[in-house]
Amino acid sequence: MGPCGVITAFNFPVAVWAWNTALALVCGNPVIWMLSEKTPLSALVTMKIMERALARFGNAPDGLIQLVIGDPRADGILIGPLIDQGTSDRMQAMLESAKAEGGTVHGGGVAQGIEGGCYVNPAIVEMPGQTDIVRTEIFAPILYVMGYSDFDEAMALQNGVPQGLSSCIFTLNMREAEQFLSAAGSDCGIANVNIGPSGAEIGGAFGGEKETGDGRESGSDAWKGYMRRQTNTINYSAELPLAQGVKFNI
Repeated sequence: MGPCGVITAFNFPVAVWAWNTALALVCGNPVIWMLSEKTPLSALVTMKIMERALARFGNAPDGLIQLVIGDPRADGILIGPLIDQGTSDRMQAMLESAKAEGGTVHGGGVAQGIEGGCYVNPAIVEMPGQTDIVRTEIFAPILYVMGYSDFDEAMALQNGVPQGLSSCIFTLNMREAEQFLSAAGSDCGIANVNIGPSGAEIGGAFGGEKETGDGRESGSDAWKGYMRRQTNTINYSAELPLAQGVKFNI
């Protein structure tokens, strides 16, 4: 295909790059990476890891498998603070709005004892219903919890938001599971049963619907986006046949 551009957002700076870059390189294309100006350190670390992987496949440090929250500059830490102070401020403002809309907030607030970043405590918010704040997307650790009376009401709550990236259902009822995965169920690009809503699986197509967009990354046929498709026909006969087997009696 030729040179490929990979554009990554601050909230997913590594996975999107990896999905696209690996396939593009395997298909013989050079890659230009346009990353978020908010995640330069992620890019530097990613390049260092890639250099090591290219030099010796599988030579990743054991610490990469540890999910420890704290200062990312310290050894053994993988999960760090929010991206910037603005996101932290918006999270706190949304928690206050949730309270004003009848919600009960558990957790949240600025994390104490950790300096040098926008560290926050995750929050679980019990809401009386699907309010405006619940429909508002924010890249911060807030989980809204709402009650429902039956499956149809639960689906209406899930689909009643403008976003549509990933979804999941936990059930032992096969009918509910099948309906959740059908056209009458989840309207998200990713729908899981009895597993969390994360869609960042290397073998699955990653992408959403509605305001989330309808593109797809990764997946079994993602490599096709980095190849130019061409239809070829070779006629080895001495005749000149017409297309589709058309013949004229002349």
